[in-house]
Amino acid sequence: MDKQIPHPTPENISLSCAVITVSDTRTPETDKSGQLLQELLKNAEHSVTAYIIIKDEKLEVVKHLQHLCQIEFLDAVILNGGTGIAPRDTTYDAIENLLEKTLPGFGELFRWLSYQEIGSRAIASRAVAGTYQGKLVFSLPGSRNAVRLGMEKLILPELVHLRRQLHGI
Repeated sequence: MDKQIPHPTPENISLSCAVITVSDTRTPETDKSGQLLQELLKNAEHSVTAYIIIKDEKLEVVKHLQHLCQIEFLDAVILNGGTGIAPRDTTYDAIENLLEKTLPGFGELFRWLSYQEIGSRAIASRAVAGTYQGKLVFSLPGSRNAVRLGMEKLILPELVHLRRQLHGI
């Protein structure tokens, strides 16, 4: 059975994206999830305008997200890391009140897809998405498998469509 897309995207366009890895321990050399995010975006013919690694500190996440979202030509920010419930996991807490509109289906579908791969441990994920200052914002767990799942199954198939909706195109 073929899935019908209700509003097909007429042509694929290249979007400008920023990648933020939230981690107390990763470096550009050891950040396999951040590297994968960049690779998947580039393979989908999107550009990576910025890539940063920041400490898992709520104020750092807020500061960098606010700064990036002031870049006029930027379309989306994709964060990875800090979405669990450990004391040092602050990404969700940092961005939940910044998001102007949330996409509840993103987190719901991400956890459903994760459940199929890792079972009940998927309930600990606080993956979230929404909009902030005219930009799309996605927050994924920091594991490579979670990044691949979120990007291939949810973000990349809908990125251009969501941007068009956001800007009324």
